[in-house]
Amino acid sequence: MTEPHTITVEHLRQLLAADAPDAILGLVGGAVEVLEPGQRDDEQHRGALEVVSRSALTERLGDDPGDEQLAAEAEALATSVQQLGG
Repeated sequence: MTEPHTITVEHLRQLLAADAPDAILGLVGGAVEVLEPGQRDDEQHRGALEVVSRSALTERLGDDPGDEQLAAEAEALATSVQQLGG
């Protein structure tokens, strides 16, 4: 089991697989979730911290990144979140 705020390769795969290009990986109450645009303002997700958008991730890694690229990006994003106090 991972820490609640740990970003994993699977989170990034889920984000890349999201239908909406403006989906985000968000931190909601300590949990990492992929949020579609309509979810950002609902009661359950209000105040979510945006970690990375699908479009930004695709821009950095391309459409079909390998496991090593995803692992490195997940580690970098997790470090950024920890530095913010997430």
